[in-house]
Formats: sequence, structure tokens, C-alpha cells
Amino acid sequence: MKNKFNSIPLSILDLALVLEGNAPAQSFKNSLSLAQHAETLGYHRFWLAEHHNMVSIASSATSILIGHIAGGTTKIRVGSGGIMLPNHTPLVIAEQFGTLASLYPDRIDLGLGRAPGTDQLTARALQRDDQAAFEFPKTVRELQNYLSEDNQNSAVRAIPGEGLDIPIWILGSSTDSAKLAAAFGLPYAFASHFAPQQLKEALYIYRTNFKPSEHLKEPYAIACVNVTAAATSAEAKLTATSMEKIFLGILTNDRHPLQPADPNFKASPEAKQVMKQFLTYSFIGNPSEIKEALTQFVDDTQIDELMVVSHIYDHKARLNSYKILSDLQTAS
Repeated sequence: MKNKFNSIPLSILDLALVLEGNAPAQSFKNSLSLAQHAETLGYHRFWLAEHHNMVSIASSATSILIGHIAGGTTKIRVGSGGIMLPNHTPLVIAEQFGTLASLYPDRIDLGLGRAPGTDQLTARALQRDDQAAFEFPKTVRELQNYLSEDNQNSAVRAIPGEGLDIPIWILGSSTDSAKLAAAFGLPYAFASHFAPQQLKEALYIYRTNFKPSEHLKEPYAIACVNVTAAATSAEAKLTATSMEKIFLGILTNDRHPLQPADPNFKASPEAKQVMKQFLTYSFIGNPSEIKEALTQFVDDTQIDELMVVSHIYDHKARLNSYKILSDLQTAS
């Protein structure tokens, strides 16, 4: 096997979730605390996701939050998972990430997605046109050009940004993104934590069609999954009810901040069936259960890196879940 669970890098995706009864300011404190904790545990990177008009997510000003996290850590890579490029001009993103990379050299990742990360009404309020998503390949190239040394004689330049080695990633939840990442010779990250159905097909397309580039010689793929780890199975299942409520709220369009674990939570059979499809790659359990399941997942997918998101209300329980996962890699 190319990779084993106990040897591939572990990384974190964070959405700065808003907790019921708390303001976003607490979310930002928790995100920094988690990033610092992850750094001590040896996690490889810490990404933040751009979303808008969602009461449970506070990472809308993603570039600013990346700076906050990078400024409070010293070595862990920090980046976007991702910046939704249809919401922005490529020049602005080049300048923002050029600034971040100048402040925190060799630590900033720029993950790019084609979706707006919100509803259509909010997407229009972000002042991009309805066709922006269809021009994603073009705008990625435009962004790459602003960051290249070759742009120094152009009339429009990204200062800072130009000539900086900022790794660009293509993010996706479908096969379209896999084709683009392969054609551009860029690393690829798949959102299997909420869109699991096309993971294996997308990975196959990416690896089969990959064209080496100046940025990357061989395909490199991340898969993101949900993990809730605790000392016992019962504790983990109870803790995971917070995540289940978040996904149920998305399905029913009845959204709330992340709620505490609820021993009385029960979804309808119909909702459970739909949630099961969304949460195929959600790993909930005690340490041995988590290790067995993730080892199988890594063996099945042959991913190069595992990224984890954990929707856990209690901050100490969240920190502990990531520690359990880290400890599993180092255990014999």
C-alpha cells in the first residue's frame, strides 16, 4: 500500500462554529485554542472554510481569520479550505494571500472552491455575477498569473503576492473539480465530510488524468472526514448528536448554532436515511473503533493526507477528540 493511516499527515478543517449561547468572538477563541493544541500534537495544517449567511458558521471573513490563527501559532500550516473564488476578484485574493504569506512565510495554503458557499441571494449580495462559477478555471489561471514572477511587467500587479510561492489547492465535492485539479497539475482536496458519494470516482479521475506541472510532479490528494472520538462508544455517540443536529438543520432548512450533546435527540427514520448518505464518512467511537475505521478508509482510498472536521459543542471534548486521533497514529 502507498499509504497507511499511521504514517500520513493529519490536518484539521475548522468552520469557527458558533455555539448556542455564545457569540462568534468565542468561536474565534476556540479556533485559536484548537490550532495551538493541534500544533503541539503535530498536526500538519489547519484550514478554515468560507461560508456566508449561516448562523452556525463564523468563518465568513476567511482571510482575516487565517491571519488570526497564523499569528497565534508558529509552525502549523494555515490556509483556506477554501476561499470560494466566485465571491471575489482574483486580484483581491492574490493581495490578501500575498500579505498573509509575507507575514507568515512558508506557512500559508490557498485552497480554492467554485461554489459560492452560501445561497444564491447572498451570493448576489457579495456582488459577483451569476456566471462567476462557470469561469472558475479562468479565474484560477488569472490568480496564478498575479502570483507569478512573470507578471512583474504587467499593468496590473499583486503587491504583495507577486513571485511568492503560495501553494494553490483545488477543492471540490464533485468530479468536475477533480478534472480541473488534474489538468492544472495542482493538489486536490475532496469534501467527503458532507459530499461522500463521488469521492472514489473523483480520486480516480484526478489520479488518472493528472498532468505534472511546475507546482506538483505527482498527484496529491486530501480527503476530509468527520471524526468524533471519545473514551467510550457511548460517550462518542452522545457527543456526535451535536453534529447530527447541524446536518438535520441543513436538510430541513431549520438552522441553529451548534447545540450541546442531547441524549434525547432522535431523528425521524426518513431523516436518518438521508443523513446516513451525507455522513457516510463520519467516524464515531472509542479509540480502537476509530483506528480500525480510519485505517480501512485510508487503505480503501489511498489518500495522501487525512483532514478532519469535528462538530463538537464542548470545547474540551473537541480538543480531546483530536488528541485521541493523534495518539492513534503514534500508538504501536
